[in-house]
Amino acid sequence: MCCLGEWGPTVTDSAGIRTESFRSHQTRTARGAAPREAGVGVRGANRGSMDAIFLALTGQEWLVVKHQIFALVANLMSWAMVTLGLRSTRMRLVPLADGPRDRAVSIASPGGYERFTFVPLGQQDGNTLATTGYNVVEGVERVAGQPSVVRLAGGAIPDECILVRVQAFSINYADVTIRWGLYESAIRHVGYPIVPGFDFVGVVERAGAASGFRAGDEVHGVTFFGAYSSRLLVPGKQARKRPGKLSIAEAAAVPSVAGTALHALALAGFWPKAPITTNKAVLVHSAAGGVGSMLVQMARALGADPVVAVVGAAHKVAACRALGAHVVIDKSSEDLWEAAARAASGGFAAVFDANGVATLAASYRALAQSGHLVVYGFHTNLPSSDLINPFAWARMAAKLLRMPRFDPPDMVLAGRSVHGFNLSFFSQEDALIKAYMEQIDTWLAEARIRAPAVTPFKMDEVPRAHQVIQSGQSVGKLVIVTD
Repeated sequence: MCCLGEWGPTVTDSAGIRTESFRSHQTRTARGAAPREAGVGVRGANRGSMDAIFLALTGQEWLVVKHQIFALVANLMSWAMVTLGLRSTRMRLVPLADGPRDRAVSIASPGGYERFTFVPLGQQDGNTLATTGYNVVEGVERVAGQPSVVRLAGGAIPDECILVRVQAFSINYADVTIRWGLYESAIRHVGYPIVPGFDFVGVVERAGAASGFRAGDEVHGVTFFGAYSSRLLVPGKQARKRPGKLSIAEAAAVPSVAGTALHALALAGFWPKAPITTNKAVLVHSAAGGVGSMLVQMARALGADPVVAVVGAAHKVAACRALGAHVVIDKSSEDLWEAAARAASGGFAAVFDANGVATLAASYRALAQSGHLVVYGFHTNLPSSDLINPFAWARMAAKLLRMPRFDPPDMVLAGRSVHGFNLSFFSQEDALIKAYMEQIDTWLAEARIRAPAVTPFKMDEVPRAHQVIQSGQSVGKLVIVTD
């Protein structure tokens, strides 16, 4: 979901031309086509052979490599058309002609900010249009040319779902990689055009009989894409009643970053209870961001000591101290690893790293015996500009070649572990999602954690919000208010 990083660049099958040709397997299956098992028959055997070849050459399956190739083509087309003046980069979205209240923000194809566009929702021939996640497949009809949008016949919704009037949604760095076509789950399960977004807050307009909610309930939660919208269809199991202590914007800021942080801590052995090992020191990279700010607070709540927060600018130090970090390292003004060694001379029980190539190898070396390196993103592998030009692609390729390889015998001898995850693939993990949501709600109610600091934007300012999150200078979360 949130930072939900990918192991390398990935993408779409086209530059926005012939939408049907790059619909996802999931969408086609939802329309009634029977999925074919990988490895069955000639096609499956060929796929297995291709995977073996590309795993040996690149460390990635053929499907992922194919997506990367098409991402390259689509982004280069976007860059060329903007450079030649055939497209213009807009920092505000062009309003819809009839100015409907119900709308979604869609990414037409991989590229820069110019690929954002509004898509009308509302009513169509007596039917209700809404966005939804890839895991909602029963009882809905996907709109041709917009795989994130569904048509609800007569306004009826599946029994287990709720239709939410979205008041706000958040911006995650993962959304930037979706815009570039570098987010594998978005390609596999949706395709392009795509309405991105994982977090939402709003009011239930309609509730299915088995959803657990009623019309009028104020809710927040997660969706597997589709949150950049004013009307969202989502399974009730992915929503919770909005905590009364949270404002609308704060409620939109919490779900995916909190879920990502809690899963990272679970992988590191800190949840559901603190480890019994002697060393309980943790280091959090990008600690002033959405996930980082949650990791700092949750680590403190779970007994980590010391909690060492790493930031890249002086203006972020105070925010991390306020979150409860025992030590804050500003790597722009001091050597990161020398300061880390002073803070935890015996190494760290866990290091949480979404940076990628810039810090992964050193993060692993900083682990103590029985330590865990948890990886959930690769920000330094990616450019900071809106458009990925040929030089940026070359730099990304070079960084990919420099990615560390972790040696199993060394991991055994040193007693260290490396974990990676992306919650956007976890749509079937109902029990896990429920347990995380319950724990997060409990901590919020007990004031053991609080929502990240929020910077609000209007719905037509999505390109501007992407620019801010790419800059690396933001603190906390960026939230889009729909009205």
